[in-house]
Amino acid sequence: MKKISRDKLGTSVLDNIISKYHGLPGGVLGIIEEAQELNKRKYLPEETLEYIAKKSGVPLAQIYSVVTFYSFFNLKPQGEHTVVVCRGTACHTRGSKDLLEFLKTLLNITEPQEDESIPLTTGDGRFTMRTVACIGQCALAPVIIIDGKVYSHMTLERLRKVINSIREKAKT
Repeated sequence: MKKISRDKLGTSVLDNIISKYHGLPGGVLGIIEEAQELNKRKYLPEETLEYIAKKSGVPLAQIYSVVTFYSFFNLKPQGEHTVVVCRGTACHTRGSKDLLEFLKTLLNITEPQEDESIPLTTGDGRFTMRTVACIGQCALAPVIIIDGKVYSHMTLERLRKVINSIREKAKT
């Protein structure tokens, strides 16, 4: 599926998505998921949610409840690259908190974080950092997912190398 920016996410594209899921169990979830995937910054602007509510006949409050329940939906623009740090017990005891703090430094994220489950995006929009309660790869702890790829037995030095490699690829 081709990604397009929000300003190019025309109503006809949303209309097609809405009609595809009309009347299906869990259809709202599919509509919202596809709308987010089409957005270049991987998020759901308010006007998109309002349009989906209006066209699908689903109350906006219900759509917001779905969006805020599932952690993979975003109400704010996300970075080009996503780094997910597992904070489960196995990962925590094997150093995920240190990895998280190191990642903030590495990405130059200075914004205070009252709730570490809230994603933070770098000022340049290149990276979004988030945590999850558990990835389910406890035997491989600590685990980090970067752009959908699972990195097991993560170390500070390995994390630095992966992030620097992503940065280098962007320069070419």
